[in-house]
Amino acid sequence: MDEVLTDRKKLILKAIIKTYMETGEPVGSRTISKDPDLNVSSATIRNEMSDLTDLGYIIQPHTSAGRIPSDKGYRLYVDELMQEKEDEIQEIRNLMIEKTDKMEKVLKNVARVLASNTNYATMVSVPQYSGSKLKFIQLSRVNELQLVAVVVCEGNVIRNQIIDLDEEMDDETILKLNLLLNTNLNGLPIQDINLGMIARLKEQAGIHSGLVARVLDAVAATIQVDEDDMEIYTSGATNFFKYPELSDKTKATELISAFEEKQELVDLVKERMADEDNTGVQVYIGDELPIATMKDCSVVTATYELGNGMHGTIGIVGPKRMDYENVVNSLKTLKVELDQVFKKNKEDS
Repeated sequence: MDEVLTDRKKLILKAIIKTYMETGEPVGSRTISKDPDLNVSSATIRNEMSDLTDLGYIIQPHTSAGRIPSDKGYRLYVDELMQEKEDEIQEIRNLMIEKTDKMEKVLKNVARVLASNTNYATMVSVPQYSGSKLKFIQLSRVNELQLVAVVVCEGNVIRNQIIDLDEEMDDETILKLNLLLNTNLNGLPIQDINLGMIARLKEQAGIHSGLVARVLDAVAATIQVDEDDMEIYTSGATNFFKYPELSDKTKATELISAFEEKQELVDLVKERMADEDNTGVQVYIGDELPIATMKDCSVVTATYELGNGMHGTIGIVGPKRMDYENVVNSLKTLKVELDQVFKKNKEDS
């Protein structure tokens, strides 16, 4: 029966494995004594490494060289890593459910209050993610011929994708693929995961290259804003009837329909988000708008941010003769308030 390793031995083993994965060279005590997580002397590390060698977690390939992980060492590292990630994913899921509920209430209230204060129609988009870095990937078995790839990015954005297999894959292979993907991709900006890198990973994956390609597709999907995924909360569409130039039956019906169906609003927000310079308050008048039904309107928008690349859009739609000064001031005030609300939520969590 294997001895239960102390936390210090586990930390030293982890440091050896991480250093070896980075360098490909046997690891000496002096090298890992610089690791800030250890905070112990080289002599202590040498003693612990000697114990880890006796227990079979690391091996010494040459008399004078450092150590490298054994299969047993990798197994402990991978098992503990996967358990850590499992716990982290569950924690993130619980947090996101709670945050999503809070966010929905806040954003719906913002749309309602803004419509009431300005007497115009309003919209608020749920924040979307851009410019993200990959935190980790976890492959887990669903059944004999299916895996689920859980992809977690900065900001704790989670995407799950079911991957169908042509044949059953054993646990050892799944763990090796987890190690391959996380060693190569963790911390990378998604946009840096390019074709060359994908080809290299596919080559390293050997017979499972098709599976790696599908997992990487799931990673790429985390930066795509799916139209069906973008939620927009609206309020005050009936305010259009207060303005003669918009209250014509056909015009008002088309405008209210746009606010109910929301697809044109999604297109407007996506176009606005595509331009990275559109971070402040923007004003679109008549023909400057990409929405045909709004050619007699003006739209004023602002971006609010949650940090880590997540941002959403607040918009006010009214007649061209809208009170621009009041609208711009209202948006600026709300933008600051929203930024603070979400910043506080983030700190509280």
